[in-house]
This record gives sequence, C-alpha cells and structure tokens, in this order.
Amino acid sequence: MRKMKHLIPILLALSFVMLCVQAGFAQGIKDRMLSRLPVINELKAQGLVGENNQGFLEFRSGKKPSADVINAENTDRQEVYKAIAARQNATPALVGQTRAAQIAEKEAPGTWIQSPDGAWKKK
Repeated sequence: MRKMKHLIPILLALSFVMLCVQAGFAQGIKDRMLSRLPVINELKAQGLVGENNQGFLEFRSGKKPSADVINAENTDRQEVYKAIAARQNATPALVGQTRAAQIAEKEAPGTWIQSPDGAWKKK
C-alpha cells in the first residue's frame, strides 16, 4: 500500500506530460493547416483541387501546382484522422469519410466535391 502512495504522483505526472505532448502535437498541426489555407483556397477557386470522399484534397487535372502544400495537408489530415479514430474506437478511414461529408456541406459554391459514389461535381 505504501508503494502505491508513491506511485500515484508519478502516474499523475506522466499523465500530465502525455496530455501536454498531445496538446502541443495538435496545436502544431492546427497551425500548419491554417498557414496552408490561403494556398489551398486559391487552388480550389481555380478548380485545380477538390475535396475527395475520403476527407483528403485531390488534384482535378494534370496541373499540380503547390503539390508540396497539398501533400503536407493530406499528411496532417491523416494524422488528425488517426488521433480521432483512436479516441473514438473507429478507423481512420471512417473518420475521413465522415469528415468528407462535413466538408462537402460547408464548402463554398464552385468547389469540386467527390460524392460517396465517387462522382465529382461542383458544389
């Protein structure tokens, strides 16, 4: 019993450290995603990039300007979907599909959206 009294503060401290690490991780992703938003919005407005039905950005033509930005965004989205899936006991794919439906509802008119059946249309 005496050992348990010493173990509790250590476990609490470890839990606090893990929460701080997760919060820092999430803030880093959020900051990166926000910084990419102007480029992504411009590519969407030009019709070069759309939102696919898996919750990721996808080029709509052979032109791929700022591909590094799109790849980085999709990598961060994948990390976010993994983290949400772990908390909700789901798969990252399901989280991405759910997010794709949310994105489709909120996107501006003229944005390319991929429907669940795979067809592309402008909103």
